[in-house]
Amino acid sequence: MEHYPLLKMLHMLPGILLLIGVPVHLFMLWKASRSGDATVLQRKLKRTRLISLPVLSLLALSLPVTGMALVGIVGWPLSQTWLLLSSVLFVVLMVAGLLLTGRLGAWQALNGAPASKRLLSFCAAYAGLILLLLLVIMALMGAKPV
Repeated sequence: MEHYPLLKMLHMLPGILLLIGVPVHLFMLWKASRSGDATVLQRKLKRTRLISLPVLSLLALSLPVTGMALVGIVGWPLSQTWLLLSSVLFVVLMVAGLLLTGRLGAWQALNGAPASKRLLSFCAAYAGLILLLLLVIMALMGAKPV
């Protein structure tokens, strides 16, 4: 129980960074696409795909590990329904992240040509789905897991 506060911080920090990081990157890419400078947009897309998305994915993947450790320390009994629902939501979150990565790759492949509204709407939809799933998962985790 002496490691509980540290583990709790190591669990909360990635969640907070995810909830802040996804909208910030979405806004950053939207602003770069509106600026009209293709080189700035390509640089931001490249950094987002090669650095930010893998880091955000690692943060997301750390959440179940630290969460299970926290539950083990506290001794909460977990129902099968709760575990199944959280696992399914997490898998959907990872799939949405992969789909967003693919759409950003398609956007980057345009090499400065204007992106279609359909491509931009898919990117925004996947990012919105990721935010929604993060909020639902956090609400589920905040509820008593019995």
